[in-house]
Amino acid sequence: VLIPTLQNRFIYLRERESPKQTPCLKMNENKPGASQNLACVFCRKNDDCPNQYGEKKTNEKWNLTVHYYCLLMSSGIWQRGKEEEGVYGFLIEDIRKEVNRASKLKCCVCKKNGASIGCVAPRCKRSYHFPCGLQKECIFQFTGNFASFCWKHRPVQKITSNNYRDSLPCTICLEFIEPIPTYNILRSPCCKNAWFHRDCLQVQAINAGVFFFRCTICNNSDIFQKEMLRMGIHIPEKDASWELEENAYQELLQHYEHCDVRRCRCKEGRDYNAPDSKWEIKRCQCCGSSGTHLACSSLRSWEQNWECLECRGILYNSEDFQKAKKHTLTSTNSVGITDCLLEESSPKLPRQSPGAQHKDLLRQGSKFRRDVSTIMIELGFQIKKKTKRLWINKANIWNSALDGFRNQNFNPSYTIEIAYVNENDNFEREHPGSKQEFLSLLMQHLENSPVFEGSLSKNLSLNSQALKENLYYEAGKILAISLVHGGPSPGFFSKTLFNCLVYGPENTQPILDDVSDFDVAQIIIRVNTATNVADLNSIVNECYNYLELIGCLRLITSLSDKYMLAKDILVYHVIKRVQAPFESFKQGLKTLGVLEKIQTYPEAFYSIFCHKPENLSAKILSDLFTVRTLTDVQALGFWNSYLQAVEDGKSAITMEDILIFATGCSSIPPAGFKPTPSIECLHMDFPVGNKCNNCLALPITNTYQEFQENMDFSIRNTLRLEKEESSHYIGH
Repeated sequence: VLIPTLQNRFIYLRERESPKQTPCLKMNENKPGASQNLACVFCRKNDDCPNQYGEKKTNEKWNLTVHYYCLLMSSGIWQRGKEEEGVYGFLIEDIRKEVNRASKLKCCVCKKNGASIGCVAPRCKRSYHFPCGLQKECIFQFTGNFASFCWKHRPVQKITSNNYRDSLPCTICLEFIEPIPTYNILRSPCCKNAWFHRDCLQVQAINAGVFFFRCTICNNSDIFQKEMLRMGIHIPEKDASWELEENAYQELLQHYEHCDVRRCRCKEGRDYNAPDSKWEIKRCQCCGSSGTHLACSSLRSWEQNWECLECRGILYNSEDFQKAKKHTLTSTNSVGITDCLLEESSPKLPRQSPGAQHKDLLRQGSKFRRDVSTIMIELGFQIKKKTKRLWINKANIWNSALDGFRNQNFNPSYTIEIAYVNENDNFEREHPGSKQEFLSLLMQHLENSPVFEGSLSKNLSLNSQALKENLYYEAGKILAISLVHGGPSPGFFSKTLFNCLVYGPENTQPILDDVSDFDVAQIIIRVNTATNVADLNSIVNECYNYLELIGCLRLITSLSDKYMLAKDILVYHVIKRVQAPFESFKQGLKTLGVLEKIQTYPEAFYSIFCHKPENLSAKILSDLFTVRTLTDVQALGFWNSYLQAVEDGKSAITMEDILIFATGCSSIPPAGFKPTPSIECLHMDFPVGNKCNNCLALPITNTYQEFQENMDFSIRNTLRLEKEESSHYIGH
């Protein structure tokens, strides 16, 4: 029950919009569309816009229609009845008295009578209708005394200093906004880099309700909701809209009945389930979303515990789980059916506890559809305005980068500035450099560094010197820093290495293409192609020392043993052999939270880690470069024609050459360019690329032929000179 307060303000009885009893339905239960053409008795508008004015309610008996928010914010009324009486507990006689009181007050916005809402600021006599208040950017607080503030006295968000030089995205709709607190732009009180449109926040609050409305970055609810209520965001106390959908999660109540082991032995199929027999399906005791027939996993009874492969990797300590067994000669007869028929890992996330997994299942539908550029923008919110300058020697870019990253004053969340120095320059002059060009060169070095092996799709190598110098950790750290700070896509990871990072080595099955050692690959091929037991034993005897050394020596009793032998050699060489480098590399990749994002959104990151970027086209470059200043319209036409000519192969250079000339990058980084690439036209004979600003200055010529010749000459020779200059350290 609500009681009167000073200045005739009222306290709002908490909304009870639950699926079982929704008050808004009680008002219009006779004629669902009856209120659509009736005007609100307070604001005299017949608009039906729940997000702005609240639900529109009509009481058929008394022929009275109100907007929910118009009623709540009116200054001279309070709730005296029970919730089912009148309109939300506001008695009809009280509503009529308030309408009569408001009819004597003129709205200071539209100059019409009926202004039922007044500013609570002392000595302020402004009154207005609720829609008029929204139009003039008044603030209505849906909490406490339900205060209203006019545009002169409304609360504001105070920021001590504005260090934001560039636009930031609204973390709900991702459209870029100017990070300046205004009526329509709000900042999160708990995450200083989180900004929102007011309309986005209001829609989010109505859909999420008080139980799920929270900061989109850090998930804080208490501080976040308190500030949003102060700034006039209405947060209804109800279940989230997605929780009210009928049978929305009905499939989660179904029992899982499917055999997931690699080789199901049931003749009736994987979905056959016969209780109280060996073909009864046993579900994973941890996640319940994988199953096996008792016979397929050599379970003697249904009471025996069984975990799927993903949960097994979490339950057991990783070090104990991956610890190598004693290298003894074993007989195939001692190998259990569970080991022989161990199912292959499916591309799923590592299993969690049943409670956590249940929540994840509700979010998976939209989680995997996220774009990698959006994720990189979110990671970029960690970057602070404070800068850290790295002095880079182009003649030894790898070592100078390592020195900078290993410096105790280096913080990966600081903005990176690049200055190129020449060790042969006696004057020790420094030249400003492009950060994205530096990261591109660094990624080239990383791809060809001794920490990786393979031709196109690379895995981690086993290099004792790199281990000693902790280069695997540094490689992971550099890769994470490069991605967050706007570096290029790696594009050279093997699928096996990527799966190890996402799902764990114990849940990953390597393939023959992962073996870069020719001799080891030949042994695996010979084992797989053996046609009889004698040939297989001959191979084992020939490679006895090697197999004994790596712990893969086994007694051969049948030809089918070759598959387990080949698999053991493959797993050892690709995964177990590089366990120490892998753990070190993974720790480095945790920098700035990159590894966590990779494991959360594997489908988004797979394309940039395992595939080279798509080829550039004339349209992509034309859309990428914005026109900064254009003094010659003809030059813009020459530019578009030139892009088309390059795409058609009528030029000696490529699209990638143009991008390198202007930005230092051969592809568009996952996080995008910052600043955005631009073109301008200057009165000069040849083009100039400013990689620090991602700006391409086009020459102004009389003919297109002259334009193309000058562009080709400058770009080709500039890149050739840069390549000759860097050939020493790339080979190094």
